[in-house]
Amino acid sequence: MRTTLRTRRAATAIAAFTAVTALTLSGCGSDAADDPGPSGTNGPSGSGKTVSLPSLKGEKIEVAAVWTGPEQENFTKVLDEFEKRTGATVTFVPAQDPIVNFLGTKIAGGSPPDVAMLPQVGAIKQAVAQKWLKPAGPEAKAQLAAHYSKGWQDLGAVDGTQYGVYFKAANKSLVWYNTAAFENAGASEPKTWKDFLATAETISASGVTPVSVGGADGWTLTDWFENIYLSQAGPAKYDQLAKHEIKWTDASVTRALTTLGELFGKPALIAGGANGALQTEFPVSVTQTFTGGDQPKAAMVFEGDFAAVNIAETDAKIGTDAKVFPFPAVGDGQTPVVTAGDAAVALKDTKGAQALLTFLASPDAAAIWAGAGGFLSPNKSLDPAAYPNDVQREIAKALIGAGDDFRFDMSDQMPQSFGGTPGKGEWKALQDFLKNPKDVAGTQARLEADAAKAYQS
Repeated sequence: MRTTLRTRRAATAIAAFTAVTALTLSGCGSDAADDPGPSGTNGPSGSGKTVSLPSLKGEKIEVAAVWTGPEQENFTKVLDEFEKRTGATVTFVPAQDPIVNFLGTKIAGGSPPDVAMLPQVGAIKQAVAQKWLKPAGPEAKAQLAAHYSKGWQDLGAVDGTQYGVYFKAANKSLVWYNTAAFENAGASEPKTWKDFLATAETISASGVTPVSVGGADGWTLTDWFENIYLSQAGPAKYDQLAKHEIKWTDASVTRALTTLGELFGKPALIAGGANGALQTEFPVSVTQTFTGGDQPKAAMVFEGDFAAVNIAETDAKIGTDAKVFPFPAVGDGQTPVVTAGDAAVALKDTKGAQALLTFLASPDAAAIWAGAGGFLSPNKSLDPAAYPNDVQREIAKALIGAGDDFRFDMSDQMPQSFGGTPGKGEWKALQDFLKNPKDVAGTQARLEADAAKAYQS
């Protein structure tokens, strides 16, 4: 079954992203179970667990993911609870990006993990084509049917068979900003791309570099392009480009790159200039925006809700020192909303692998990470009180309120060799574009050549 992705146009839902009151709340759970859930997963009513899991004493399960740092630590808390409930021993296996290549090596060596977290729709399709994945079992599918919109279920399905459980989602259309830097410059939240550039100039005139870009990680640059493209070219063109039904040499791509070049072509507006940005990894792009008080290395950073994890590593408080506004609308377009996510898939047809997929599809598992912050769940049964502050709570409510009405990250829909590989394809082409934003035609030619090769393979 071909996945159908729809756009969300509801400005009222997007407006909720600007909620700013920071409140620390406990996580939540639901109905009763055999024994009490972990600290931080029960709601105010003291309710317990929602999903029944089998006894897996003595069973060993390996879970591979590319997460590191706080993300790995928070996911490990979820796995710890699964161990507690089932008696299984779960080992986190650090994977390299692209994870499909990592899994291929493991499979060739006869030692695949039981479960892997795949960050791209294209990776799921590729793994299914290689006959690596096992379909989700009836218990996992029951959880999905109960707690997920059809759109999120379809993203994990290939030709009508369910393989993936989208555990972690992301809203990748947000700009986080240092409130002290904005206040000192007399700047306000921009709503359009034109206003965004003007705001950047205002902040620059105050003595602070306006924008932090994590250009060392090519995926951040694809997100810049996708938000501009979705707003400017519209959802129909977005879908066509994602499927390579139109070429990267199309005039719509020319316009989007030219627009992006209005920022990238002014090195003074980017922390460290182009060269500095290309040496800045995403976590640093966030933390350098929220350290240094009212004189940070940058006043704002574009990226998803997950940036909250990195902000939490600074002294900045979300809702007071760190606030957020939606990615600005470009030209006559609407405010874009681009989502992404990580799906759990089974590589072994074992009781333990299926039980873990079932658990990850439940609100119980989502509540654990939600309470830690830097996490957004597509699980519509998760109590919003699980999130640690109003900013993340309102982002989550807007995502769930959208139902099936959203657009998924374009590069994550593409063959991984083009849309998800460091140093290659779209990632490399946009890094080169950041270095030389005047070369729009050359960038388009490289993108089309690489895309054509990837879609034919």
